[in-house]
Order: sequence, then structure tokens, then C-alpha cells
Amino acid sequence: MKRSFIVAALLLLMSLSASAQKTQQNYVIGFYNLENLFDTYDDPVKNDSEFLPEGKNKWTQAKYEKKLHNMAKVIRSMADNNKRWHTILGISEIENRLVIEDLVSQPEIADANYQIVHYDSPDRRGVDVALLYKPDQFTYLDSESIPFDFNSDIDFSDTDTSYFKTRDILMVHGLIAGEHFAFYVAHLPSRVGGKGGNLRSRGAEIIYNHSRGMEAKYPGIKIVAMGDMNDNPTDDSMAKYLHGQERLENVTPTEFFSPYISMLKAGYGSLCYQGVWSIYDLELVNYNLAHAPDGGLKIQPVTKNHGKEYYGVVFKRPWMTTQKGQYKGYPFRTFSNGAFVGGYSDHYPTYIVIGK
Repeated sequence: MKRSFIVAALLLLMSLSASAQKTQQNYVIGFYNLENLFDTYDDPVKNDSEFLPEGKNKWTQAKYEKKLHNMAKVIRSMADNNKRWHTILGISEIENRLVIEDLVSQPEIADANYQIVHYDSPDRRGVDVALLYKPDQFTYLDSESIPFDFNSDIDFSDTDTSYFKTRDILMVHGLIAGEHFAFYVAHLPSRVGGKGGNLRSRGAEIIYNHSRGMEAKYPGIKIVAMGDMNDNPTDDSMAKYLHGQERLENVTPTEFFSPYISMLKAGYGSLCYQGVWSIYDLELVNYNLAHAPDGGLKIQPVTKNHGKEYYGVVFKRPWMTTQKGQYKGYPFRTFSNGAFVGGYSDHYPTYIVIGK
């Protein structure tokens, strides 16, 4: 009888220990702009003519497969570096669900068993955003494709609002370790012609307003806004309209913590244009995830440099970087000066880590 009691007690302790280890697990949340991941098929409702075998880019099956392999290699490299797969990975510049299915089935990352959340968007370039998640770490509950609209006090007098089309904003709601999370994935309007600041501000405003609604509906929910924002974290869209704050300790319940402000100031960058580095690839977290006032998961410091801790990572490796020529030191992209060079993306991926 005594021996049975001891065995039972040991089993209970082992169970509690395993449960604690599971609860204390860290989770990687990130974003990657895949730079024009198009298939080779003609879609009459999308502007994909450049990415066809007979198109401007001579986009053959071999080039497409090389691109898939390269994207999977980067995702696998991040997993090897972190000793765990991303729990959540937002992606952009993907043509359709087919290319995502082809990506997650690549041998480098097939073991992750990534599941897909994707909606077709009205973007005139024909590119969408999507979210990949690991079903053993994230329990999917629901999602929404949030359309871009102009119901705002922002001035759009320089925009033909009847013609303008862009990517929808994706919201995915689910559970991590029993806690409610909402993830927003965005690819805000580009800077072509030096314009669009008001459009990006409106995109940030849409995310912010929707997130406040989610906080009201699910008290204590933890929120990550991520994407290629086409703005630095210090620009109005992120600092004013998404209410991103640089310092973790100063974030209030109506604000987001913006970890890449300090990293931008320290010289980090996720893309480079005309010799100037920027961080457009962002993750911002709401007050509940910044401080975890009710306990549970919260953002963790993950980068150390000269004795200073940062809460974000810009992931790059030498093989992801151009090694010579005019663009030496820039991200190694798929095309350069109109020629296929077989690189990865013009953006480096970024990520944060959450845990206890």
C-alpha cells in the first residue's frame, strides 16, 4: 500500500513537472515578406503576367521551385537557430493559396505541419497576406479578412478612392497555452512615388480600431500586429495611428509596445533602399502581451548587443545577403536589375518570442 502511494506520488510529480515545462515553453511569432511568390499559371483576375513562363521574368517551373526551396530554407534556418519552429508566421506577397500549400510541403519545413489561414484580396498586383500556424501550439478559433476602407478623418484628397485597391488585413483569433490571442497580418500600401503615408496611416488605424474591439470582446486578450508596414516604426502610421510606444515600461492599456523603434535607432534594418536601412517588417504587441497584468505569456528580450537587450530579431545570414556588386550588403533578392539571380527576398524576416 505504502509503495503504491509513493509510486502514485512520483507519477503525479512527473505529470506536474511536464505540465509546468509545457506551460513555460517559449513561442516564436514572426513575419516574412516572401517577395513575389507567384506560381507559373495565368490567373485572368490577377496581374500575374510578369510571372509566367512567357512573361517579362520568364517565370519557369524551375525558377518557381528554386524560390520555394529558398523560402523554406530561411524558415528552416530560423527554426534551427531557435531550436523550435515558429508557432505563428505571417507572410506577404503570395499570389494565392496554392503557392502557400507548395511552400509548406517543401521537405525543409514539411515536418512543421503548418496550417494555413488565407483569403483572396482585391489587390491590383494580385498579392495577398496569410498566416501559418502550428496546430500543436496554436488552437485556431476564427479569422476575418478586414477590407481597407476610407471611413476616417484622415485626408485622402490626393487619392482616387474609387479606383484604389489594396490587400485586406488578416485577423486570426485562437489560443496559445489556453490564452486568447489575436494576430493581425498586414501589407500596407507601398511608397511608390513617395506617396501613401495617409493610406498607411489608415491601414494602421483599421488595425487599431479592430484590436480595441477584440479587447472589449475578450478581456485580457493578447494581440500582435505584424506585417510589411512600408513604414518605419517611428513613422506616423505606427507611432500615431497604431499607438506604438518605444519603451516597454511606458506602454499604457490603450497602446502597443513597438520593439523595433529602439532597434532602428541602434542601426538594425530589415531592408535597404538607396543605402538607407529601414525596418518595415514589424511586430507590435498590446499592453496585455507587453506586461501580462493577469499573468501568463508576455514578450521576452531576445537580442543582446553591447550590453543592451532588445525585444525583436532581424534574422539574416550571409547567404541571405548580397556578397558583391552594387547591392553588396543588401538582402539577396530573387531578381536584380531585371535578371534572375536566385536569391531569397528583398526583406529579412523578423520575429519576437513570448513566454513566461
